[in-house]
Amino acid sequence: MSYKVKDIKLAPEGKRMMDWVEKHMPVLAQIRKELSKTKPLKGFTVGAALHTEAKTGVLVRTLVAAGAKVAITSCNPLSTRDEVASALAREGVDVFAWRGESNKDYYANLNAVLDRKPEILIDDGADLITVVHTKRTELLGTVIGASEETTTGVTRLRIMAGEGALKFPVIAVNDSPSKHFFDNRFGTAESTFQAITAMTNTLIAGKHLVVVGYGYVGRGVASRAKGLGAIVTVVETDPIKALEAAMDGFIVSSMAEAVRKGELFITTTGGLKVIRAEHMKLMRDGAILCNSGHFNVEIDIDGLSKMALSVKEVMEDIKEFKLKNGRRIYLLADGRLVNLAGKRSLGHPMEIMDMSFALQTLSAVHLATVGEELSPKVYEVPAEVDSKVAELKLRSMGIALEKLTKEQIEYNRSWLVGT
Repeated sequence: MSYKVKDIKLAPEGKRMMDWVEKHMPVLAQIRKELSKTKPLKGFTVGAALHTEAKTGVLVRTLVAAGAKVAITSCNPLSTRDEVASALAREGVDVFAWRGESNKDYYANLNAVLDRKPEILIDDGADLITVVHTKRTELLGTVIGASEETTTGVTRLRIMAGEGALKFPVIAVNDSPSKHFFDNRFGTAESTFQAITAMTNTLIAGKHLVVVGYGYVGRGVASRAKGLGAIVTVVETDPIKALEAAMDGFIVSSMAEAVRKGELFITTTGGLKVIRAEHMKLMRDGAILCNSGHFNVEIDIDGLSKMALSVKEVMEDIKEFKLKNGRRIYLLADGRLVNLAGKRSLGHPMEIMDMSFALQTLSAVHLATVGEELSPKVYEVPAEVDSKVAELKLRSMGIALEKLTKEQIEYNRSWLVGT
């Protein structure tokens, strides 16, 4: 066992946190019960770069129960819960994570995980996979395969695969229907607004709220904002998504138009500088900016800083930028994932991550079983895995599925319908 954490004495509190969420993750509990008997990951080391918090701790416990040795670090310098990192270390996991890592620390911790020579990687944002392909190429022959949790990471990996740069198979857990419908749409929306209101104590109802991007995350955020009573504008570059947003009843406009009315801005694109200095200088006094995309690149923080006469932290996780025109703009959580990077942010609800981490666990088992036979490209989660997780979730919710009759099955299979 090896670890580097903020304070190992925090372990008892971290254990209590993991024990609490574990009770609310029934899908993962059922999968752990099955895998603890068969030990399909015995002999494998799993290296993970994930938000090191309580739900992730339950995933790690499940992987260990399945026979794996696990080494983990965070995928975001501000998302680690130090209590959980300490508790995992006490449970024998190799942990290299603490809240407030410097950029140097962040990459040193990624490398510490890779020093364990993992055969399977579980990534969130694809930084761990990228380091193997660029700085730690000696591990390319060791890694059987990986799985990726986020839209941002999958986008990076598909580009790598398209350029012939990807050297081992990666399962796009993010693209699983049960993940992007459930996690991206409902989980991010719920946790985003929980974080915003915890940080600011602001009222959502009646606010002019701007959602930048209308992918699965943007759809969820816009829908939840509308349900909370906000006046919602969507900014999009894709004509199909923009049309969908309009048909869903949202105002759709360019950023140049949206900034003049918006009071609260939430970026959800995964793209670079979608809110720029040219936009921010037109914003209303008191506008609040935050990001629900993976990296802190969606808001042009450097541009905002250069425009500002002064910058100060007015509340925990809230910075005030006072502009030359006298207006004030407030940035939450340094532009990082607002639902995880804030000190009071708790991330996705337990019930959401129950499904996502069930998919991650079964994807790891799939890679351990057939990974060496797969070509180096991006794969979908096997359909049977996706269905199993969805069915287990429904069962845990007390929901029963209707079954097709024999006659209905024969009808659906027939091409002679109507003759």
